[in-house]
Amino acid sequence: MIRMSAACASYHRPRSGQGVCHQSVRYNEPVNPLLARLHPYPFERLRALLAGIAPPALSPIRMSIGEPQHATPDLIRQALVDHLDGLSVYPLTAGLDALRDALAAWFRRRYALPCLDAATNVLPVNGTREALFAFAQAVVDTSRAAPVVVCPNPFYQIYEGAALLAGAEPVFLNQTAASNFDLDLDSLTEDQWRRTQLMYVCTPGNPTGRILTLDAWRAIFDRADEYDFAIASDECYSEIYPDEGSPPLGALEAAHRLGRDGFRNLVVFTSLSKRSNAPGLRSGAVAGDATLLRQFLLYRTYHGCAMSPAFQQASIAAWSDEASVRDNRERYREKFAAVVPILEPVLDVREPDAGFYLWARVTGDDDERFTRDLFEATHVTVLPGTYLAREAHGVNPGRGYVRMALVAEVGTCVEGADRISEFCR
Repeated sequence: MIRMSAACASYHRPRSGQGVCHQSVRYNEPVNPLLARLHPYPFERLRALLAGIAPPALSPIRMSIGEPQHATPDLIRQALVDHLDGLSVYPLTAGLDALRDALAAWFRRRYALPCLDAATNVLPVNGTREALFAFAQAVVDTSRAAPVVVCPNPFYQIYEGAALLAGAEPVFLNQTAASNFDLDLDSLTEDQWRRTQLMYVCTPGNPTGRILTLDAWRAIFDRADEYDFAIASDECYSEIYPDEGSPPLGALEAAHRLGRDGFRNLVVFTSLSKRSNAPGLRSGAVAGDATLLRQFLLYRTYHGCAMSPAFQQASIAAWSDEASVRDNRERYREKFAAVVPILEPVLDVREPDAGFYLWARVTGDDDERFTRDLFEATHVTVLPGTYLAREAHGVNPGRGYVRMALVAEVGTCVEGADRISEFCR
């Protein structure tokens, strides 16, 4: 039964000429209690940290958020315009055959895979954020006692939120400079591994830029086989890397090289947002274990997340293009080459293996104070590392770090680095 609060039990019709009373009506709210377990998002915390601060009258430079700011390639924009008639039809959740063919071809080409079936091994998704969240809802079985979802730490907060709302317990694998930002699989207990149903991996890592090696993948696959859990490999930064001749190793490629061509227990997530500077397209892809993807498609059919046909056509154009992606990488190389030498004398920072973030250690280990004081002195915004991690195994591995996103044009990034350098000195 829905009941009105006592304050709203009586209602008086307004007198002639008076406005209608908009006194709030309160009801008993039927909401999922798991929502109360969610943590504030990093950017919500950042806004609170900087509230009330009056920065100097300099142009604002926002290095806090990883939103690509290079122009979306013309071929994607044109493909979208050319297929606007697709707005008149309902799309299939599984996507157009032509899109799945383009996705399978890209994965085969990018990771030197001898085969990947477009009908069973790939699916289009509305960006990795939506898919990474939905995947946990599809695979976590709450009928089994106390399910666990393993996350890297620091991490993309969607992993934790997905675990919590799926009714699972998130547990964390710290990635620290002491271990070269590798995953410490032995830090979890036997009981935690036994209850694990899903493991999130991010490679290249956000925010560390660390790429998992073949040996690291071998160890992860061995755990997944022993304890029978699914692996969600978030690879949305895979196409931004410094050496054109050495693209980052991906999970599908690692599985193939280790003789796991059925991709058992493995699903990879990737996106056009960073690769093709199209975050507003909300277009990505998943690939891997056909059995897992069949169940994921079933979930998505009810979830109601089919991609617009016009966006699918634009995605086909994007996945079929590499020239603009190479140009994009070159622009990021130019920024790292310009910015890192400015910051190295004043911060503990190095160019990442891949991705567009700098993960910088600050003096004094107080990343919140550094962020606040930097903003107040220079009008440059960075993100405290503490906000990207959780206290686990006695430490918050983000404490003492800030994340800087080199997404703006090179001149803006250099100016931001100059202001940070002056501030540190």
